[in-house]
This record gives sequence, structure tokens and C-alpha cells, in this order.
Amino acid sequence: MKKKVLSIVAVVLVLCCAIGGTLAWLTAKSDVVTNTFTPSNIKIELKETTGAQYKMVPGYTIEKDPAAKVLAGSEECWLFVKIEKSGNFDQYLTYEPANGWEPVAEETNVYARKVTTAEIGTAYSVLAGDKVTVKGTVTEDMMNSLTAETYPTLTITAYASQLYKSAGVQFTAAEAWDNAPKG
Repeated sequence: MKKKVLSIVAVVLVLCCAIGGTLAWLTAKSDVVTNTFTPSNIKIELKETTGAQYKMVPGYTIEKDPAAKVLAGSEECWLFVKIEKSGNFDQYLTYEPANGWEPVAEETNVYARKVTTAEIGTAYSVLAGDKVTVKGTVTEDMMNSLTAETYPTLTITAYASQLYKSAGVQFTAAEAWDNAPKG
């Protein structure tokens, strides 16, 4: 009886191996998808064609054409200009920011504009009419009292910071200004 049971078990095992070896399992493998992540950047320039030194004549308008631009290949961003006046500038000269620049909340003499993809490469004038005006109240005595160290100056610097904090969510101008490099 033992031999008979062992023979039956052996035959069942042989049949299981034979049947199991002929079964085909359904399987699949997808194509490979490779994601490549490239860096992004914002590049800007600030150019002026009119010069660096200007003669003050009371009541005259002085051509001054600084323009800020986000360069091709850059991401959408907030573009800023900071216009710094010497302590005595307002005694001698006046200017207005050009159209399209909005003051940044809680900041002095910092102006912003959004630059979207379609606007990248556009040069934006910083000063209205590309000019500053010497006040008509400036006298010869006032100008004679100036020295090279006390000449009025106007310093303009451009900055940029990304427009979006996440997909579809924009920074406010003030938030973006806080992110802008100032050092």
C-alpha cells in the first residue's frame, strides 16, 4: 500500500510539473519615460544711451533715458527699479517714473511691473519722457555752492524676481521685492 501511495504521489507531481511548465502567465512592461529637469533663470539689463554727467541749467529739461529689460530666455517675473536720489537732489531737479511702473507698498522709490512671456525682451523706460528737469528756482549761487562731492545724483538699479510662487499662484509685488537680490 505504501508503494502504491508513493507511486500515485509521484505521478501527480510529474503531472503538476508538466502542466505547470506549459502554462503561460500574462505579463506586461511599459515603455520608459525619462524626465529631464533643466534650470531656469531670469536675466535683466539696465541701459542708458545719453551719458553719465549732465549740466544743470535752471528750467531746462535734460534727456536721460535709462531702460530696464528682461532678456530672452528668462522666466516671467516682477521687474523692479530702485531710484535713489542724493540728499540734495530735490532742491535742484525733478523727475517722474514712466508709465507702467507702480510703487511697491511699504518701499520708498521702488517701482515694479509684471513681465510676462510676451513682454520679455521689451525695454521699459524708467523716467517719464526720458528726462529730468532742473527746477526754475535754482540760482547761480545755489550751483556755485556745489562741490564735486555734493553734486546732485540719481542712481537707478534694476532687479527681478520670479512671478509665480507655485503653479498659477503669483507673488505680490511686495513679496517678490522681498525675494529680490539686494546685495
